[in-house]
Amino acid sequence: MTIAAYTLAVLLDLFCLFLAYRFWFQPAPAAAGYGVPADPRGDAGAYLSVKGLRDGTFGVLGLVLLALVGARAEAWFMVCVALVPLLDTLIVLRHGGPRAVAFGIHLATAVVVLVSAALLFAA
Repeated sequence: MTIAAYTLAVLLDLFCLFLAYRFWFQPAPAAAGYGVPADPRGDAGAYLSVKGLRDGTFGVLGLVLLALVGARAEAWFMVCVALVPLLDTLIVLRHGGPRAVAFGIHLATAVVVLVSAALLFAA
């Protein structure tokens, strides 16, 4: 179980770094994938960059916690971070995004992050 816990945590942290890359270097497709399309050439460009910064920070912090502090700290971090995809679900729904994206991506991500936290607590 320990290998699964650490593997899932690392994969989720690396996925956050991938999302950051997409929002910085491919912002239009990243925004569409998020569920609320935005034109990075307009006013939304700064917000898309901030979204990338948020995701990248989560990825780096998660990897650092896991490497330097341990599974329990990473588990608590994951519990806190699970709020983000939960609220992303509401943001997508509030702005008329597809329900499939809201629930199938964001809500599902929150569940996976919480499963990762549970595995880390058990490790």
